[in-house]
Amino acid sequence: MTETWRLIDMRIEDAPTQMSIDEAIALARPKGETPNTVRLYRWNPSAVSIGYFQSVEKEVNLEACEEKGVDVIRRITGGGAVYHDYNGEITYSLVAPEKDPRIPRDILASYELICGAIVRGLEELGVDCEFKPVNDIVAGDKKISGNAQTRRHGVVLQHGTVLVDSDIRTMFQVLRVSDAKISDKLIQAVEERVTNVRRYLGREVPFEEARDALVKGFEETFDVVLEPGELTEREEGLVRELHEKYSSREWVFQR
Repeated sequence: MTETWRLIDMRIEDAPTQMSIDEAIALARPKGETPNTVRLYRWNPSAVSIGYFQSVEKEVNLEACEEKGVDVIRRITGGGAVYHDYNGEITYSLVAPEKDPRIPRDILASYELICGAIVRGLEELGVDCEFKPVNDIVAGDKKISGNAQTRRHGVVLQHGTVLVDSDIRTMFQVLRVSDAKISDKLIQAVEERVTNVRRYLGREVPFEEARDALVKGFEETFDVVLEPGELTEREEGLVRELHEKYSSREWVFQR
């Protein structure tokens, strides 16, 4: 009989809440309080998330973020700075025990497997793409998804982006690509390295269509059924506790 995993589906929240939810699920999972979970979500307002080990000042144009109403948050996962566009991006997260037989112990192999679910979902939409080590997915040599992972308390948490119709110009105004001013030439160079689903396919792709494709990608990759569900009372309590940390200046600016 096919195993069932929980799907927390397209919840729209601000940055501190989204990162609190991911960590809350990761904290509840090893105690058996919650099942393996896949989450698909969007950020409102749009936000920049930076990797745990990064410096905010070095990675983020804080003035541009303030001007555009873009939140800034630090993740518990590593990796680089990411722009989460409310109007153009879906973020996913997966939480499962390290000892789950489906999850490779090897970090790179686990990235390849979990990112494989995103690749499968994008292929369902018609995007010809592939996993590019260590943690990217590329379509025609252009990045279309970035991913990050952490392992703690015996649990794997991986989350990443799916660029559906992200505003790449804004992306590189709020991120510090270099000390050079953002110029049309730089934007053009960046657009040669980054793409999104709409640009690749040459058509509008509704979030519902992208969501359905990603669900199918996870189900086929892991041979499971994703059953829509909600956070438990325990998880919601953890979210409220963690929100204070994620929304604090001390957490965001610790480096």
